Amino acid sequence: MARAEYGIVILAAGNSSRLGEPKQLLQFQGKSLIRHITGAALATVGSNVIVVTGSNSELIEAELKGLPCKLAFNADWQEGMSASIKTGIHALQSRYPQLTGAILAVSDQPFVSSEIFNALIHTFEANAKGMVASKYSDSLGTPAFFAASYFPALLQLTGAEGAKRLFKRSPDDVSICPFPQGSIDIDTQEDYKRLISGE
Repeated sequence: MARAEYGIVILAAGNSSRLGEPKQLLQFQGKSLIRHITGAALATVGSNVIVVTGSNSELIEAELKGLPCKLAFNADWQEGMSASIKTGIHALQSRYPQLTGAILAVSDQPFVSSEIFNALIHTFEANAKGMVASKYSDSLGTPAFFAASYFPALLQLTGAEGAKRLFKRSPDDVSICPFPQGSIDIDTQEDYKRLISGE
């Protein structure tokens, strides 16, 4: 059952410079990465899903045609992750002002699923902490859950800063959700070849 009190922001604005083609459109298990993660988000929180586009926005919008997610264009996508986070949180707040919290996700982690999203929400509900980070390869990262009380802090990030900055600033307010396959992301053609060959 969809959890309408939460939202999910998918950050898909980058230009995949190291890959040489839009990573959001890479095919894996019969779907593009962006369609896969958007479908997982919709299965978790219903239509409270914002996909932040930037570079290649028209291609990504075409790829998501027919899905009930909302699109938010980040004109400042070249400024880095913070600009996309702000675009997504602003869009969520204006459309769904009553949300209890939101998950930030990126579009190049092929093993993110609705089970992972639900685990983040469950961990938030089971612990009295404002953030839940995925843990893999001895680091904390996305997808990550933030209570609505953290939205103002997310809107103050600058440059290439991602949400990890908030984990470091308030470590005592972070719960952990294990996601070993979260370490697999696609930055280069070699990464993609390894993924599809099952290495």
